Amino acid sequence: MPAIDTPSTSLLDIAARLPAPEPWSPPEGDLAAAVREWSRALGGEHVDTREEALARRGRSTGGRPVPPVAILSPGSAEEVQEVVRIAGRHRIPLHPISRGRNWGYGDACPPGPGQALVDLRRMNRVLEVHRELAYCVIEPGVTQRELAAALEGSGLWMDATGAGLEASVVGNSLDRGFGHTPYGDHFANTCGLEVVLPDASLLRTGYGHYADARARWAYRYGVGPVLDGLFSQSGGGIVTRIGLWLMPVPEAFSAFFICAERDEDLPEIVDALRPLRLHEVLRSAVHIANDLRAISARCRYPWERTGGATPLPAHVRAALRAEHGVGAWNVAGALYGTRAGVAAARGALRRAVGGRWRVVLLDERKLAWAERLGRVLGWLGRGEALRRRVDIGRDVLDVLRGVPTDGALPGACWRVRGPLPSERPDPLDARAGLLWMSPVAPATGEAAREVMDIVTPIYEAHGFEALVTFTMITPRALCCVTNVAFDRGEPEESARALACYDALAGALAAGGYHPYRTGPAGWGKLARGSTVFWETARKLRAALDPDGLISPGRYDPLAPRA
Repeated sequence: MPAIDTPSTSLLDIAARLPAPEPWSPPEGDLAAAVREWSRALGGEHVDTREEALARRGRSTGGRPVPPVAILSPGSAEEVQEVVRIAGRHRIPLHPISRGRNWGYGDACPPGPGQALVDLRRMNRVLEVHRELAYCVIEPGVTQRELAAALEGSGLWMDATGAGLEASVVGNSLDRGFGHTPYGDHFANTCGLEVVLPDASLLRTGYGHYADARARWAYRYGVGPVLDGLFSQSGGGIVTRIGLWLMPVPEAFSAFFICAERDEDLPEIVDALRPLRLHEVLRSAVHIANDLRAISARCRYPWERTGGATPLPAHVRAALRAEHGVGAWNVAGALYGTRAGVAAARGALRRAVGGRWRVVLLDERKLAWAERLGRVLGWLGRGEALRRRVDIGRDVLDVLRGVPTDGALPGACWRVRGPLPSERPDPLDARAGLLWMSPVAPATGEAAREVMDIVTPIYEAHGFEALVTFTMITPRALCCVTNVAFDRGEPEESARALACYDALAGALAAGGYHPYRTGPAGWGKLARGSTVFWETARKLRAALDPDGLISPGRYDPLAPRA
């Protein structure tokens, strides 16, 4: 194996000499003067310094709240530019959010104290939907609900995540989130950004800087350096507009589900599905969830049945699996294309896996039939189990065809004790603790099994369950999305959750499995192996933002920490 480049100095030496900001220091400037100027620029109703509002925005599902010093709500790119100019004059760092629903990865709270929150929810216009070329142009405050509504009747589908109806489309794309359809890699399907830089100038990437560019939203590279990546998982600027490619509604569509009863079947499932992804028989992301993930989406931790014991005892786990009709591993994906193409893909899928595991195909016609049957049984005082399965089927079928839903939100409350504020609550309102761990592995059965062998004993040792979904996000890569689920209202459990997260991060990195995305608890753990990459990223960021104005500390493993 070739040697990787290693620095001759320690991380502390590097951090000391690089011109990057220290995120955990209070602002050096005049906050009161900045607030007065922001109020004049935006209107007093769009500048909030009330203590209760700041505390609410500073909440974190990660268990480490960081309230901002002010909440600013600009309504246009020009107002964002003015916010940045004022912040620069008074040396008040800014942290932009789109909707603040980045649960488990930082939520809405700033990376460190002393930062003002730039809340972009007022900028929620769908500026263009181009039917022929299948793209849209949107502002950062646009929610999944709003984009889906704008696309009704257009013949186009968006790609939705499980983060709910009010989650931001742009925010998820910039953090390189993913969804379900063939357009599931969200950042890969962006085309052109408009960005307010730390000096308040307005950058348009790709062809956007040519006023007459006809292919601005159709060809993402433009000419010259590709700058878009500087604003993904970073604080290089504030994105105020984005082009997003959409999926034409296919002639045929069918969801598929595979249920494997044995835990040891995981490697075989991955190896059976990989050729179908490589040959584009399966064009979408394919999700492979363990029983614990599936159960947590259907109910909360059964505290009474376990007598308060954690992690979930094996006999209770087996009983819940049977009650909810889930397997040890549960695969969900979809087939898209012409009628002939989908029919051929069904056949290929059945040949690849049908002899070993149960395969269920579901489309709108079958689901409508099940809904009618459920209503009939309901009149007879029966059919509750069918109704629950139909509701889950509806949520899954919707997201597989680009319709956002709040169906996944209850899964965030797996460990929460006591009543919830609503059926599908905001995790912050429900005391849900979430620490996501998202390592990426090669799409091989051997790698999937190794990841499970790493994480399972660590979860058990800390008293938690390994809630796991492997997503075949590309034909060659598996993203393992797993999380420490805990109750933020329980101090002892919260402490154990942070210790579990640290142990998972260390063990996975030691095994060569690094995250595709992380939150505040993980930023300082990214500097492993060569630091040349992070030195270079820091230099680029410092060139754009020498005063550390935008989200100082975010995705910066060399920054000092509290």
